Order: sequence, then C-alpha cells, then structure tokens
Amino acid sequence: MAFSKLRGAFAAVLIAASPIVAFAAEEPIEIFDAHMHYNWEPKPYYNVDEVLAVFKKNRVTGILSTSRPNTGTIALMDAKANAKAEGLQIVPFIRPYRIRADIQTWYNDPTIFDLIQEEYKRGYYRGIGEFHISGKLAEGEQVKKIVNFAVERDLYLHAHSDDAAVEILMSHNPKARIIWAHTGFGLGADRVAEMLTKYPQLWGELSYRSGITAGGGKLTPEWRALFTKFPDRFVLGSDTWVPERWASYGDTMSEYRAWLAQLPPDIAAKIANGNARRLFVSK
Repeated sequence: MAFSKLRGAFAAVLIAASPIVAFAAEEPIEIFDAHMHYNWEPKPYYNVDEVLAVFKKNRVTGILSTSRPNTGTIALMDAKANAKAEGLQIVPFIRPYRIRADIQTWYNDPTIFDLIQEEYKRGYYRGIGEFHISGKLAEGEQVKKIVNFAVERDLYLHAHSDDAAVEILMSHNPKARIIWAHTGFGLGADRVAEMLTKYPQLWGELSYRSGITAGGGKLTPEWRALFTKFPDRFVLGSDTWVPERWASYGDTMSEYRAWLAQLPPDIAAKIANGNARRLFVSK
C-alpha cells in the first residue's frame, strides 16, 4: 500500500515536471449568411441586439441582409454605423416589398420601381431582392427595367425563380449578375450544372435546396461533383423568412457545417464564406 502511494506520488511529480500541451477546440468554420431576412412586418421576431447575438453565437461573420419592408436592413446598417456589429460584415440588398402581398404584384406595380429608386439613394445597397418571379412573368417591362437598373448601378439581383425565369432575366441584359435563391429547389443537378455553365454570372444559394445530402446527412455524389466542378459558384443562406427559421438558426448552421466537413477544406471554405466575400465585400 505504501509502495502504491509512493508510485502515485512519483508519477504526479513526473506529470508536473512535463511540458503541458494545451489543445484548443477547433472553431467551427465561419459562415457568410447570403440569404437572410430581418422582416419588420409589423415588428421583428428578435430586436437588433438579439439578432446580432444569434450571428455571433453561430460564428456567422457576414450577412446578405434583406427585409420586408427595408426597415430591418436599415436598422442593421445603423447598428453597424454605431459600432454595435463588431466582426460582422453586412451587405444590404433592396427588397422590392413593403408588405407580403407585394410578392404577388411587384413585377407589374410601378410604385415598386419608385421604391427601389428611393431606397438606392441611401448609397449603401449592393443588390435588389430577394424577389419572387416564375416563368414568363419575368418577361414584363417593369422586370426588364429593374434588371437594367441593377446592371447600370453594378447591383446584384437575388432571384427566387425557376430556371425559366432565370433564363428570361439573363435575356433582359447579358451583364446581369444573379444570386439564385435556393438554386432551383429540387431541380436536377444536371440542369443546375447546365445553368451554371451557360451563365458565368449566376451563383447558387443553397437554403431549402434538396438533394445535397442523403440518409445520415451524407453528401450525395451528384452534389459533391457539382461543388467540385463549380467551387466558386455557391453560397449559403438561412432564409429567415418566418420566426421559426430564427428559432432553428443554430440547427441550420450545424447542418451546413456537417456536409461542408465532407468536402476538401478549400472548397468548403469557399462555399461557407469565401465566395460571398469575394462577390460582395472585396470591392
């Protein structure tokens, strides 16, 4: 018994004398949320400080900010101006909606173009959207006018659209730059590849995008191939369009990180944050 105690004491001395190597837990990959709504209709789910805390907690270091109406984005830009959003890059887009009903009429309502022009005067917007448009509805003169307005002012378009509408938007002006919300939802991977090949100024945003993972959260071969072939053409987003999406924000980011970890680190970093920074922040 005495020998056992002596051996234990000797071991303790050896451990104490040995160099101590501290292993810090690896931080989760940072994410640029390139599809975020901070809606104020009639009031936000979280106040500004709470929203900023959500981003910080989830290591979200950049956001593409839109809101309905644009009050929410303006509030975030004011917070940034007042040094309340340390470590967060905010890229504001003009939302062409005042209330939810505008989703159904914005593309042929002339007062929406007036709204876009007035908001643009704030001097800090980088794009227009997210807006909803499908098929031949994108052919209208007002839509064409908005596309040209964006091109003339070096703005991106953030389009919640099927592939037919994206084709029409591009036909309005070949210089248009489009962030494709949800990358066509359930559109086949082969068609997504075709669209990205045909339109070099089209980028896919991946919220609500089906087919990326299969059982157990494993990355599918089709999407692994897409990410490998087009590593510079995808961004991530939360799409916090309803309160439930804010409540599950951490789960959304965890799901992204789970399949990003299955990609080569350089490709994962581009999709997680690098592509968005290159597009929106590098200037």
